[in-house]
Amino acid sequence: MKNIGSTDKIVRIVLALVFFSLFFILQGNLRFLALIGFIPLLTALIGVCPLYIPFGINTIKAK
Repeated sequence: MKNIGSTDKIVRIVLALVFFSLFFILQGNLRFLALIGFIPLLTALIGVCPLYIPFGINTIKAK
């Protein structure tokens, strides 16, 4: 069951891009913090946030 709306998806994709940009900004092993960007990107692409499920959050607009 999908629980991520369109605005939430856009915010998650932008957040992922911000994290990915850290790869080029940070030095040394800190660069790998940029891999955290895969989490919001993946949740935006599949449309399900596992953290929303236990709290009953659903950002999809009802018709």
